[in-house]
Amino acid sequence: QVQLVESGGGLVQAGGSLRLSCAASGSIFSINTMGWYRQAPGKQRELVATITSDGSTNYADSVKGRFTISRGNAKNTVYLQMNSLNSEDTAVYYCNAAIATVQAMGIRTQYYWGQGTQVTVSS
Repeated sequence: QVQLVESGGGLVQAGGSLRLSCAASGSIFSINTMGWYRQAPGKQRELVATITSDGSTNYADSVKGRFTISRGNAKNTVYLQMNSLNSEDTAVYYCNAAIATVQAMGIRTQYYWGQGTQVTVSS
């Protein structure tokens, strides 16, 4: 069974910083793209940033220059460094990963989600 566990959310003042972490565990064959999404109250879940296994990154326009996504050396963790936070960044942040596992019929890749971590930016 595969799990994604996030940590690092909390309450921060506008202009402050937070670092989110997400660790994948379980019977994992390989992990390709990992990323962060967020969902604010009354809004749809949206992409924040993604990073592939070879380090290629992609960011939403709203966070470019402020957020940095990275992966740990073991490649099963992903981080999101968030700087210059503002009230529009308030949301539940979810970790997402494309994870391959060995099944009876072969290797299967599925997208997994973490449980979410709340980020609240006070103005």
